[in-house]
Amino acid sequence: MLTWTCTDSGKSGWYSNYYRHRNNCSYCIPELEEEKQQLQALDDKLCPWSEWRRTNASCVQHTGHDIEQVQELYAICEQPFINYCSHKNYRLTNSATTSYFSPMNMLVVTLWHLKHYHSECYIASESNLSQPAVNYLLSTVADILHSCVYPELVSIPANVSISRTPHGLQQYHKLIVDSTFIAIPEPYDSEQRKAYYHAKRSTNYALKVQIACDFHHRIVHVSECFRGSAHDITILRESELLEHKKPHGRELTDEDKNCNHGINSARAAIENINQRLKAYAILGGVYRGTIDDFHKAIKIVQVVRALCNLNLIKHPIRRYTK
Repeated sequence: MLTWTCTDSGKSGWYSNYYRHRNNCSYCIPELEEEKQQLQALDDKLCPWSEWRRTNASCVQHTGHDIEQVQELYAICEQPFINYCSHKNYRLTNSATTSYFSPMNMLVVTLWHLKHYHSECYIASESNLSQPAVNYLLSTVADILHSCVYPELVSIPANVSISRTPHGLQQYHKLIVDSTFIAIPEPYDSEQRKAYYHAKRSTNYALKVQIACDFHHRIVHVSECFRGSAHDITILRESELLEHKKPHGRELTDEDKNCNHGINSARAAIENINQRLKAYAILGGVYRGTIDDFHKAIKIVQVVRALCNLNLIKHPIRRYTK
């Protein structure tokens, strides 16, 4: 395994621990800041960020988020982006030219992909990159967003199992749960066709994911990915959300179980959220990824859920009133 040595402090170690050292070393921090400034300076010179950020309308059109939101997303995961670019001396190269992508440009290209779900070949041609480079870029940024943005913007409130309000739907329901589908092409294998079949989808085949939102219309949980034929109650049981729906310290009462008043309005809220999720073409269109790679699929779904929560903060759903 490669090792490193800090020439000023004399410290050394395994290369996997280098960035931990560099971020805390008084000798290395000035070099880190210089690298950061060099990478961020590229944002003023490179497309697409230099073009898309000229107006909020243009930024929203291409990424689904305004300039302030893109900058907020970047702030959440800035350090992993900079570490990655510094570590790789990041270059995306095709046969004719060499293009340099700053961390911000990596982010906005990935947001563009999630919003419009253009093919990797199209993104490569528009960005002057090779198709394998685009594939690697999108995968890398999805990992960063999933590790930084998803836990920041999607989480079950710590007090959901004990919070109760004296009136309204929240007296009986703490979370609103519903399933959503991601259309997939018809599988070649007959067993897979049976497993993924769901008549409500335009393709008749789908991946199935359960989401839960609170009564502030904020997504708080995303289940694992399931085949389209999976029953909703199976997904609910495996998600362990039922534990959060029980009153603290006791089982659900008959009153809790049978209270259905206002359930249609509660479902309307989460269906509205599902519609907003489908505005991201990677979920609203036909998913082109490997259908059995649930790990990759749910990572994409969870990242888009986090992005949707960011939009819900600025553009909330109109609340139901009696």
